[in-house]
Amino acid sequence: MGSVVPPGRSGATVPFTQKLSQCVPLAANEILLLRDLQSGSRLFRRGQEIIIEGKTYRTLFIVIEGVAIRYRILRDGRRHVLSVLLPGDIAGITACFFESSLYSVKTITDSWISPVPLARVMNLFHTHPQLAAKIFWSFSCETAIYAEHLIAVGRRTALERVAHFLLELLTRLQAVRLADERSFYLPLTQELIAEGALGARRFRAQLPQAAVDRRPAERTGMIASWVITRSGSARRRCGRARCRAPAAPAA
Repeated sequence: MGSVVPPGRSGATVPFTQKLSQCVPLAANEILLLRDLQSGSRLFRRGQEIIIEGKTYRTLFIVIEGVAIRYRILRDGRRHVLSVLLPGDIAGITACFFESSLYSVKTITDSWISPVPLARVMNLFHTHPQLAAKIFWSFSCETAIYAEHLIAVGRRTALERVAHFLLELLTRLQAVRLADERSFYLPLTQELIAEGALGARRFRAQLPQAAVDRRPAERTGMIASWVITRSGSARRRCGRARCRAPAAPAA
C-alpha cells in the first residue's frame, strides 16, 4: 500500500482535525485521539489507486497531504469525476457501507494518506461517543456539497459551474489553512477543472489566450481569477456555504 510516513515528516500534521475544529468545538483529549487516528500515514504515488470501484473495503482513508479524485468509469469508457479530495478529506465512507465500492479514488499528486479501519472508528461510539458523533456529523457536509453539484448540473451555465467549483476548492482549502483569502495552488489541468466542474467543458473555448498559453504551474491560478471575476453570484453563494454544527442541547 506504500511506505509508512517517517518520524518528524510534515505528513504527520492533522488536517482533518483542523477541518473539524472549524465546525465543532473539540476537547483536548479529542484532539489527541484525532491525532492518533491520523498517524501512520502511507505514501501513495501520483496516479496510484486508493479505492477501486467494485472491490470491498472496510477502511477509511484520511488525506493528510496531496490531492486525489473520486470518479467512475462510464460504460463508454469515459471518466466522470465526482469530486476532488483535499487534505482533511476522507475517502471510502460509502465504500464501507456497501457490499462493494461505488466509485474509484486515485491520487493526482504524490500523497500521504492515513488508512483507518472502519471498526476503529465505530468503536469510538463505545469509548468516546461525543467524538464519534462529531466525526459522523462531519460526513453530512459532503452531502451538502453533492447537493450543490446537482444544482450546478441542472441550473448553472458552464462558466458558473467552473466558478462554483473553484470557489468550493478555495473554501475547503481555507479550512485547513492551505489557501489565503483569495488564492490557492493546486496542480489541476484544464481538463480536470472541466471534469471537476461536472462536465463544464465548453468553458475552455471562452478562456482568454493568455490563460491557455501559461505554463501548467501558473495556469490554474489565472483561470480561477478570470472565471471568478466573471461570476460574482457564485462567490456570494459559496461564501454562505460554510458548514456549522447544530447547537448542543441544553443541559
